[in-house]
Amino acid sequence: MSSHPSMPLDESTRRWALLSAGACLLPLLLQLPPQLGGAIAVSAAGVVALSWRHPMPGLLRLLISLALIAAVFGLSRFAIGRDTGCALLAAMLAIKPAETFTLRDGRSLMGFALFAPFATFLLDQGPLSLVLALLAVVLVLSTLQRLAELESHDVATVPLRSRLTGVGKLLAVGLPIALAAFWLFPRMGTPMWGIPERAMARTGLSDRMSPGDWLDLMSDDTPALRVRFFGATPDTSQMYWRGPVLWNFDGRTWTQPRWRPGQADTLAEPGATRWDYEMEVEPTDTRQLVALDLPLNVPQGTYLNPDHALQTFRPLGAMTRWRMQSAPPARYETNLSLAARRYALILPDGFNPRTVALARQWRTQAGPAGDAAIVNRALDWIRRDFAYTLETPLLGRHSVDEFLFDQKAGFCEHFSSAFVVLMRAAGVPARVVTGYTGGYRNPIGDYWLVRRSDAHAWAEVWLRDRGWVRVDPTAAVAPERVYDTLDSRAFAGPAFQGVRTLTDVADWMRRGWNDLVVAFDAQQQQRLLRPFGIERLDDRALIVLLSGALGLGLLWMVWLSRRNERERDPVLRAWHRLGRRYRRFGLEREASEPASTWVARVAAARPDLVAELSTLSQNFSDWRYADAEPGGRSARALTKALRAHRPPATSPGERR
Repeated sequence: MSSHPSMPLDESTRRWALLSAGACLLPLLLQLPPQLGGAIAVSAAGVVALSWRHPMPGLLRLLISLALIAAVFGLSRFAIGRDTGCALLAAMLAIKPAETFTLRDGRSLMGFALFAPFATFLLDQGPLSLVLALLAVVLVLSTLQRLAELESHDVATVPLRSRLTGVGKLLAVGLPIALAAFWLFPRMGTPMWGIPERAMARTGLSDRMSPGDWLDLMSDDTPALRVRFFGATPDTSQMYWRGPVLWNFDGRTWTQPRWRPGQADTLAEPGATRWDYEMEVEPTDTRQLVALDLPLNVPQGTYLNPDHALQTFRPLGAMTRWRMQSAPPARYETNLSLAARRYALILPDGFNPRTVALARQWRTQAGPAGDAAIVNRALDWIRRDFAYTLETPLLGRHSVDEFLFDQKAGFCEHFSSAFVVLMRAAGVPARVVTGYTGGYRNPIGDYWLVRRSDAHAWAEVWLRDRGWVRVDPTAAVAPERVYDTLDSRAFAGPAFQGVRTLTDVADWMRRGWNDLVVAFDAQQQQRLLRPFGIERLDDRALIVLLSGALGLGLLWMVWLSRRNERERDPVLRAWHRLGRRYRRFGLEREASEPASTWVARVAAARPDLVAELSTLSQNFSDWRYADAEPGGRSARALTKALRAHRPPATSPGERR
C-alpha cells in the first residue's frame, strides 16, 4: 500500500490529536504562574476554535504568538530560567493546532506535544504531575496508532478498546526496564551538572519584607516543610523556625545583609533542652533554609550567618532533607561589638517622626539602663490598644507612624517592623527575624507539617547580660482583639473533620512519594536491599543487578512481541487459533502456509474435516486480500465464525 504522508485528517482523528495535545499541555500549565497558565490555556482554546474548519491567517497566528511571548518575558522580567523555557514551550504548543490538518501535521503535533509532560518534571516531580503525564503519553500513543491506521485505511476496523490494549502492551514492555534503570542505575552523590534556576519566583520566604507584602504568602496553604522529631518534641509555642534575619531598613522595606560564607563568629550558649529532627524542605528556588531557633549544627552544603540564619550554597530547586539539632539559647552573644551595635540601631532620616519622638521620650523616662523596661512598655501598649487583622489598608511614607498612632491593627509584618523601629529609636539594638511559627501534627505518619501560611515575623532585641532575646510583639495582642486570622477563614468544626482527614491522608501519601521517588539518591540506593539483609550495595553490585534486570526486561520484551506478532487484529487472531485446533490431527497450519494450500493439505489427508473449513478459508482470503474495503460488521461476523468452528470428531468419544 502506498504511503500518503500528507493526506487530510478526518474530523474524528483531528479531534483525537487535539485532545492528546491538550492532555500533554495540562500538567505543564498547572506548574506555571496562574495568570500565565490561564492566558496560554485561553489562547489554545481560541486557536482551536478559530482554526477548526479552515487554517488561521498567518498574520493572526503571528500576533497571538508575539502576545504570548511578550506575556512570558513580561512576567519573568526578561530573565532566562527553566520556567521561562517551559512557558515558551507551552505557548508554542498552544499555537500548533492552527496548522494541524494533514497526517504529517498530526504526527508533528504529537512529537512536539510529548516534550510538554517531560518538561513538567523540570518544575515539579509530584505524583499528580506523573499521573497526568502518563495519561497524556497513553493518549499520544493511541493517537499515533490511529494515524497509522488512517494511513493504511484501517481506522474503521479497529475499535477503541483494541487500540488502548495495544498501547497498554507497549507500556508493559517498557515499564520494567524504566523502573530497573531508575532503581539500579548507579547514582553519584553530587550532580555533574545543574539546570537553570527559575526566573519567576515562588511564594515563600525571601530576604526582604515590606508591610502588606506577605498576604499572598500567608494565604498559601501549601507545605513548606515536614519535620520528624527524634526524642523530645517542642511545644508549638516554642516552634519558631528561624529564617532570614533583616537588619537594613530604608523607611519601608527591611532587607537581609549580604553576608559572605564563613562569617558565623557570634557566640550562643545553648540551654539544657535539645531537639533532634529531620526536615523535608519543599523547593523554594532560594538559598534560605530555616531551622528551629537556634541551630546547633551546620549541615553539609550550608553555612551559618553571623545572625544564626542558615543559607545553602545551592538554590533549593528540589525537595531536600536536612538532619538538624537545635536548642533554645540560654545566652546569645552577650558581648555585642561596637560595629554590630551601631548596625542594629540604624534608622533612615526623615521617616516616622512621631515614633522617633515617642521613643526618645521613653528613653528619657527609663534612663540609660532601662532597655528591658522600654521593651515591656511597648508590649503593654500593644496588649492594651492594638488588634490583629489581615484586613489592612496600604500604608504611606511614614508607615510605622500610621500603624502605631492611626491604624493600630495589622498582622506580623506590621507589628515586628514597627516594634524594631520603636526599639532602635529608643536606643535598644533590635532586628527583624522572619521564618515560620508553629506547625500541625499529622496523626497519619506522626510528623509535623509547616505550611507557607505559617510564615511569621518577630523581633530580637539585645539586652545586657542576656544578649539577643526573642520578642514576638504579635503574640502580645490580647485574644479578644484578634479579629481576622487564617484559621478563622479556613474550614473548621466537626462538619469538616472528613475534609481534614482526607487532607492528612493526601499529605502522608505525598510524603511517601517523596521518600520513594523524589528523594531517592545515592545513599538510599546503597541501602536499597537492607530489608533483605544486604547492608550496602556498591557500584559493582548495582551494575550486576542492573544488567540482570535489563536482561530479564529484554526477555520480557521479546516474549511479548513474539506473543503478539501477527495477532493484533481480532480476525487474524481467530484464524491462527483455528489453525492450532487441527494440531491433534497432525494438520496444524504452518506459519508461512497460505490458506488455500493448507485447506488442500487437510482435504488430501482427511476429507471428512474439510467441508466447513473450505468456506471459512475462502471468506478469510476474501477479507484479507480482496480489493473491496472490509466493513466492520463483516469483520466481526467472520471473527465470530472462526472462533465458533471446531473440527468434527472422527469418533463419538473423541474430545474436541
